Amino acid sequence: MQAWELSAFNTAPEIRELPMPRPNQGEIRVRIAACGLNFADLLMIEGKYQDTPTPPFVMGLELAGVVDALGDGVTTHAVGDPVAVYAGQGGLAEYGCFPAQRALRLPDHMPLTEAAGFLIAYGTSHLALTRRARLAAGETLAVLGAAGGVGLTAVEIGASLGAKVIAVARGQAKLEIAKRAGADHVIDADTPDLRDQLRALGGVDVLYDAVGGAGFEAGFRAMRPEGRILSIGFASGTVPQIPANHLLVKNLDVMGLYWGGYLRFNPEALHHSLEQVFGLYTQGGLKPHIGATYPFDALPAALDALRSRKSTGKLVIEIAKTL
Repeated sequence: MQAWELSAFNTAPEIRELPMPRPNQGEIRVRIAACGLNFADLLMIEGKYQDTPTPPFVMGLELAGVVDALGDGVTTHAVGDPVAVYAGQGGLAEYGCFPAQRALRLPDHMPLTEAAGFLIAYGTSHLALTRRARLAAGETLAVLGAAGGVGLTAVEIGASLGAKVIAVARGQAKLEIAKRAGADHVIDADTPDLRDQLRALGGVDVLYDAVGGAGFEAGFRAMRPEGRILSIGFASGTVPQIPANHLLVKNLDVMGLYWGGYLRFNPEALHHSLEQVFGLYTQGGLKPHIGATYPFDALPAALDALRSRKSTGKLVIEIAKTL
């Protein structure tokens, strides 16, 4: 089978011919239809992601496909089940073996290309906004990087929870996409007075930041008393430095969210969250935005698009058109 393998950090992944894997006890083998890309893939190439395996390894954190073999002891899935898998690695291949508990059976009629980019983005935003930030109906949510892979899902989920959503993104095209996802107000990220514009809209109860940099500082200074700040990522390359005296004066909470970490210390919370997210999808409350789909051999171009931050929504690598 073919797979995109990273042989050493800070090198380009290459297509390799690898042996067909066999599922161990407790694992399923999946014929992979598509793999969603994440900013973490770029960090893995550089060896900077918190859960980066030791090279060589097959890239791809999340995927969707069809179960085609079961390891001993697997009773939760059957051959032929369509599934989405949070793999951590191994998604950019024609086949892969993964722990059965990391695979979720898909709702009927959910396209595999949508499912491939669903778990991490929607799972991150739902768990962050409900469990960590406790976003309530009527509160104001500001989303930085609102047209990106996770940011757009935060707009959707925030709107579904009854919040007033302010989307901050760069350029009119991205702002239009955020508006269609449910944003009540949109602000261009390049505006020189982001803090003042956020304050003019009443200030911010929950700040969802996947970008870092100057946007974080502006959002931080527009927080309302007892506001909650979610640090999701640092796509700008700049990790914010937080003046603790401001936390004290405004009674602010700052919290991080690493979605994959819940697999280790509280998988029940993660699975409960995903059940709710899939329920929203089934009811028509979530409409995943796939910014672009690339063929299997076009991974380098897809990574370049991800790196440039010019894309919207999720980027997906299509591995098999039919299963």
